[in-house]
Amino acid sequence: MRHLWSFLAGLVVVPVTWVLVTLGQDGSAGTVNRWVEIGTSNTANLIEPAVYLAVGGIVLGLLGTLRISPLGPLVAGLLLVTPYVGLFIAPFRVRERIPSDWGFLGDPLPLGLPVENGTLFLIGVLLLIATFSGQRWRRWPAPVPQPAGAPDASTSEPTLTDWSPAPSSEGDTAPLSLGYPDPDPTPTEPLPRRTGGGSPWSAPPGNLPRRDDATN
Repeated sequence: MRHLWSFLAGLVVVPVTWVLVTLGQDGSAGTVNRWVEIGTSNTANLIEPAVYLAVGGIVLGLLGTLRISPLGPLVAGLLLVTPYVGLFIAPFRVRERIPSDWGFLGDPLPLGLPVENGTLFLIGVLLLIATFSGQRWRRWPAPVPQPAGAPDASTSEPTLTDWSPAPSSEGDTAPLSLGYPDPDPTPTEPLPRRTGGGSPWSAPPGNLPRRDDATN
């Protein structure tokens, strides 16, 4: 199916390219000749023929470079080189067969101009060369599904550019402190409570011996 669409595109591109190249070349040549006659130039006059030539180049570029099918460039190339080749065989008959009184949007359309100066032959040869690429005759390769057990790209082996900071051989350093010693984790014995209303200075705490007992 892609060959059919390419073949139809080649048939359409031939007359479109012929007309656009004719308008561009005739407009450019007429503009430059007019500048020479009047001795001054206005580059705005070249915009219209430049647009014709640019559109023609885009159309030819799409046909010659897109990888759809080489049949379109092949057909277009053969049709474009045929008029110039006919000049070698019967030049006057070829000139008579090309319309010379056509017009486009009020502008003259001398279709014989790109044939006589060899522009169509050059374009045709370029399209024919584009068909010799073997890759153009093949379909785009279909994506190959990954098997279920295939390793994912995210889990592949690390390369030389994949690195991570090496783990430190030193142990965890102690947290910063203000210089005070760590508190003793051993719990201290609570002080005895006071009994009655006595003063805490009346007797020593705990089971410490009294002074009078030590003297006896």
